[in-house]
Amino acid sequence: MTPWKAAKISDLTRDIDTPSLVLDLDAFERNLAKMQMSLSGSNVRLRPHAKSHKCPEIALRQIEMGAVGICCQKVSEAACFVDQGIQDILVTNQVVGTCKIEHLMGLAKRARMGVLVDHAEQVSALSAAATAHGATLDVYVEVDVGAGRCGVPPGNAAAILAHAVHNATGLNFAGLQCYHGSAQHLRTPSERQEAIRYATECALQSRRSIEALGITVPVITGAGTGSFMHELDSKVFTEIQAGSYVFMDRDYANNERGPNDPEFEHALFILTSVMSINQKGKVVVDAGLKASSVDSGMPGVWQRPGYLYIKASDEHGVVTLPETETINLADQIWLIPGHCDPTVNLYDEIICVRNGKVEEIWPISARGAVL
Repeated sequence: MTPWKAAKISDLTRDIDTPSLVLDLDAFERNLAKMQMSLSGSNVRLRPHAKSHKCPEIALRQIEMGAVGICCQKVSEAACFVDQGIQDILVTNQVVGTCKIEHLMGLAKRARMGVLVDHAEQVSALSAAATAHGATLDVYVEVDVGAGRCGVPPGNAAAILAHAVHNATGLNFAGLQCYHGSAQHLRTPSERQEAIRYATECALQSRRSIEALGITVPVITGAGTGSFMHELDSKVFTEIQAGSYVFMDRDYANNERGPNDPEFEHALFILTSVMSINQKGKVVVDAGLKASSVDSGMPGVWQRPGYLYIKASDEHGVVTLPETETINLADQIWLIPGHCDPTVNLYDEIICVRNGKVEEIWPISARGAVL
């Protein structure tokens, strides 16, 4: 926590202290509207992933626009949203261990909570805890649809686990989690289409195996910002979990858009200032590794053609500029995060701007919630 605020309401954007996380409200609101418009006329509902923003104010705006609830990745993350009034949350993760399960049951008595399983022991532990607490928990069987991470194989294995959930006290079999994470950043539309075609086959095979046991599959949920139009077109998925569309980071923008893909705008930026100009053709800015995640590559430079952010250390970033360009100490440079999710987790608040002024400041309440 910093000892003072980087900005206050009505400050001019140029007076925001740096480095700061800044949201262009106009672009953000257009992104919200474009997602809802993409789903209009379909029976597919939106459950956006809040791990991208960790901000209850954004979640509330998404629900106001038509989302049925949100996804969270961790129980502690979900707790921050329940505390702010969010009443329908799917934890898209396996929750293992007595401490985490106890916290999950506490939330399940305050809000509708869902969770994933991919092993029978998880089912037994959740059922015992739900029974002891007098709680009911939505449980989704996670199917490995190509990411090679968590999940059971499609088909019979998914049916066996769904049957165990269906018969367990305190648990409601809510459906299937079929998220293909590694498909999100396949660069060409044809690559993403092929990956989601396979994911859809896995989901369909699993649904048929479960229905053969006389069990209804209420929801098939998954998809991300990079692929959701393919899940939408599949007519198999009934729920979309895209999250990064609200911000549109640099790595997602590197994807080649398909002909029907909506064009989301960059809305989230790291505002940084020039702190050193002693090297020809280079400047040093005050945003380094502690201001921007670089797991998906270096941040981009917004609206300065020819500028490249080439290197980051703890508190410094090196930016090269064209030979013809000059820049002064304290000049602001707007950076596009390479990966919005871990970048957001570095900040206490999002400074929201419109027309060159600070309009709102939103706390990132779930920052650091990794339990």
